[in-house]
Amino acid sequence: MPAASAPDTLGGIGETATLGRILPRLPQADAALVGPGDDAAVMRAPDGRYVVTTDTMVHGPDFRLAWSSPFDLGWKAAATNLSDVAAMGAVPTALVVALVAPAHTPVADLEQLADGLREACGVLAPGCGVVGGDLSVSETFTIAVTAFGDLQDRAPVLRSGARPGDVVAVAGRLGLAATGLRLLFADGVDADGVPDATIARSLSEAHPAELGAQLAPVPPIRLGPVAARAGATAMLDVSDGLAIDARRIAAASGVALDLDTTAVAGVAGEGVDPRVALSGGEDHALLATFPAEGALPEGFVPIGRVAAGAGLLVDGRAFDGRGGWDPYADWDGGVG
Repeated sequence: MPAASAPDTLGGIGETATLGRILPRLPQADAALVGPGDDAAVMRAPDGRYVVTTDTMVHGPDFRLAWSSPFDLGWKAAATNLSDVAAMGAVPTALVVALVAPAHTPVADLEQLADGLREACGVLAPGCGVVGGDLSVSETFTIAVTAFGDLQDRAPVLRSGARPGDVVAVAGRLGLAATGLRLLFADGVDADGVPDATIARSLSEAHPAELGAQLAPVPPIRLGPVAARAGATAMLDVSDGLAIDARRIAAASGVALDLDTTAVAGVAGEGVDPRVALSGGEDHALLATFPAEGALPEGFVPIGRVAAGAGLLVDGRAFDGRGGWDPYADWDGGVG
């Protein structure tokens, strides 16, 4: 006979009652014709096309419950997906959220996660809301978000359009998130190396910029459509690290990207080693290329040039460092 569940946990009140507490806290989408509560949502698509992306956050490789509050998890789950939509030059319109959580999870945790989703949408992408999703059970807490965006009659900005002579520019700060993660692994743990919530809270008070960038990033969402209107030739969300993601534009466009270390240092967070700004991940800045003859849109800072050739150059020399985040190469299998 299964053990009785606590009354205010997911197992204690069940799916229907849990959804009844979560759904009123979620943001509504301006473009929704039918929102949560039916078998599927119905959305307006004024452009006749829509941008769609998805991302999964799994306890262990992507976050630690000892370090991230439920509110932070909701915020980050929204922010990371909104950033991918913005990188296409689109305006985010809707999110679909699937949550997988242990039965002993307090319902209050999911309410706070919903609050994080709502606040992130309200701050980063007003008018974007949660239009549906799913709730299931597993011992591994998992958040999967699918995001949609409206191109507003513009062509999408792909990774493949960079041309020799273009300016390479970035919007957002680099290296803070990676610095925050390093601080957490170095100092946010107990004597046995296990993530500790009390220590992490103190660490957040001492290093708010670094831990904030890691746990609750604030990507420049509104600048994605701004870059598209300004004629960006290529763009992506810097999620795995500047070096890795610059190589992706270079490979897709059949060119080389030549970055200037002094310029990269200029867009690094205060006190961040320029090498971390180059190789660190989870910045969720926007990396874009623009025609040399035009002015950069407000919010973008030049950090290099597009050149003929292939791959990534730094100060004119081939850059061989990997850096950044690769879940298969970097994950050790522990959950802490």
